[in-house]
Amino acid sequence: MSNIKKNNFEENKVGLKSEYLSFIEILAQSVGSIAPTASLAFVIPLVYGTAGNGTWLAYAFALIAILFVAINLNQFTSRSASSGSLYMYIVSGLGPTVGFISGWALLLAYGLTTSAVLSGFINFANVLLQYLGINIPLVALGIVGAATAWYVAYKDIKLSAKLTLILEAVSIISISILGIIVVVHNGFKIDLAQLTLKDVSPSSIRIGLVIAFFSYVGFESASSLGEEAKRPLYTIPKAVLVSSAIVGILFIIFAYIEVLGYIGSKIKLNEAQAPLTTLANLNSVGFFGVIISLGTLFSFWASFLACANAGARVLFSIGRHGIVNSSMSNVHKNNKTPHISIALISLIATVIPIILICLHNGIFDIYGWLGTIATFGFLFNYALVTIASPVYLYKEKELKPKHIIVSIVTFIILLIPIVGSIYPLPVYPYNIFPFMFLAWLAAGAIWFFICKAKNPNLVSDIEVNVKDINEQFKIDRKKSAI
Repeated sequence: MSNIKKNNFEENKVGLKSEYLSFIEILAQSVGSIAPTASLAFVIPLVYGTAGNGTWLAYAFALIAILFVAINLNQFTSRSASSGSLYMYIVSGLGPTVGFISGWALLLAYGLTTSAVLSGFINFANVLLQYLGINIPLVALGIVGAATAWYVAYKDIKLSAKLTLILEAVSIISISILGIIVVVHNGFKIDLAQLTLKDVSPSSIRIGLVIAFFSYVGFESASSLGEEAKRPLYTIPKAVLVSSAIVGILFIIFAYIEVLGYIGSKIKLNEAQAPLTTLANLNSVGFFGVIISLGTLFSFWASFLACANAGARVLFSIGRHGIVNSSMSNVHKNNKTPHISIALISLIATVIPIILICLHNGIFDIYGWLGTIATFGFLFNYALVTIASPVYLYKEKELKPKHIIVSIVTFIILLIPIVGSIYPLPVYPYNIFPFMFLAWLAAGAIWFFICKAKNPNLVSDIEVNVKDINEQFKIDRKKSAI
């Protein structure tokens, strides 16, 4: 390596706490990034608005799509690991230039997802405090939520993982109890309208699938903990698949239950201001509304923590390669966390929703806007890793016909949410978001070419770095096989 500071890189490589996180803690990272409670509370009603009785089916199709993406991703995660997540894997398959563009898009995706879930935290914190007769400015709530999450991320990744696991578990358990109550209250009856897809058209399913797909983004974030995981070539692929499957099944079941619970109600599922609270009231357990709001608050906070950790580690890896300021690759002396990257991601993720709130935009609008743009970044990366997978296997002389078939099928499936997100072009302001995303990609490409002009060895240095990591894991795998 000529212009990448090798000594600094190797210091940072061991600076993160290797062999530190268990499978459950790695799993918590992916589940926290997905933020299942947000989908149960917000996204399922949106899917119902288009898919109607086919809501559960839209989630089933979306789960299949994500599992196919996970299979392609796991061709990498089962062979190599780092803190760079999809960025490093796409570099391995498609080279540093495409890899950096993917990493640039991934930074946007994680950053704006962190901002979006902070707006969700602000909303539920405000709802609960007003229930107690307390009024605190929304901006102050956002600062408190972000600051506490930043401190945990800065302090220790294991603490982050454990808190994420506990808070998401509390939230999901509370909502699951409500789901059981709904089923019991309805006499365990089978909703034939849903099972027979009454009044559901292919077009409505397609649109619903696009929205349902948004619920799953972030499932891959376990791969950002590659340097800190115990047995990463085993725990990370497993966490990627298990998180997708568990959360996906939860989405399908609860999509059915939410639609079931609103049967006979004057209020439609997609028109309720607080769908789960209304569902609790409809089933004579109104007190559950407060419990669910508290659980949802915890879930959004945990999601901020998980997304900030994932985004920071991608930025940390890019900083190692000298494409952004090298301080991004610094590791805290005592905590062994990428503290500067964590601070920057957390700060930007906090400032964005605060500015939008100060401009008098609604919390739900902010959540929708930021989440939509973030999803473009995830979809872009999922498509690239799907293409990169067979290319990488070809380079490794491990490509088989089944890998090509899986890649092609996955890409075709991904075209549904990709095309559905931009055509027909949605109403304002959603119609400008695709162009904003393209502008972000263009800015990243220009910056990369500027860096290449300043450092002609940049591309070759990145290639050597990534190859060294992959070769080391190849040696380790051979040793394990002996």
